[in-house]
Amino acid sequence: MELNNKVALVLGGIKGIGKGIGLALVNEGVKVALTYYDWEESLEEMKQAFAATGRDHLILKVNLRNTDAIFDAVRQVYDHFGRLDILINNIERGGWPVVHGAYTKDQWDLEMETTLRAKQWVFEAAWPLLKKSDAGCVINFSSIAAIVGRSGPASYIFNEGYSTANRGISLLTETWARLGAPNVRVNEIMLGFFETRHGEHTRGWGLLTEAQKKALTDHTLLKRTGKIDDAVKAVFYILKDAPFMTGSVLRLDGGYCIGGDPVAAMPEGVE
Repeated sequence: MELNNKVALVLGGIKGIGKGIGLALVNEGVKVALTYYDWEESLEEMKQAFAATGRDHLILKVNLRNTDAIFDAVRQVYDHFGRLDILINNIERGGWPVVHGAYTKDQWDLEMETTLRAKQWVFEAAWPLLKKSDAGCVINFSSIAAIVGRSGPASYIFNEGYSTANRGISLLTETWARLGAPNVRVNEIMLGFFETRHGEHTRGWGLLTEAQKKALTDHTLLKRTGKIDDAVKAVFYILKDAPFMTGSVLRLDGGYCIGGDPVAAMPEGVE
């Protein structure tokens, strides 16, 4: 995909991975619309960062749990830019067992509505514009919670609602890829533990003991959490360098899912 003058909608652009992706796209000549809802304390810093690029962008406050607000936001993107080529479906709400404890109905609903339902309706709103693009692309963000759930070292970080919602995202990815073919590609980036998502720069991480943190990194083959730049590079790979990829899940977890158990030496055998 040639990115210059394309238009992208990036959800959750106020900080962390969403902000990093938005800035990287803007610096490649993409016209970017970014949403936020929470984290008002980071808004001024976000505005300054994008203003400093000197490039056309649009910042929208949107409650993505409100379906009507989603359609209104996409209309604003079209009114401002006149098109939409890229959707970065980066919206979630994770429930940390060490933060929230046992489930309440409100917590379950919040995670399902934000992590899964919002993605569906953002796609529904964006779809009429994406299919008009000469090279549309959707990237869904999900979590390895879909695979590991509340187990092992991740037991303190992933709960059942968040894990269930993330498992559903892959079904959306596959269905949308079928709908979009051949002109709109739809892929998924499944994140492991990242510095701003279940990692060092999050509230929950500070509640873990040093032993619990070490267990997570020891279970990760690359012995670290992911950086924002790791996610940005994966996005650019899908956008620019993987034109034959659609309906796929790119797992970006440093090897957590396959585990950090050592490989035993080959035995001599009996023959």
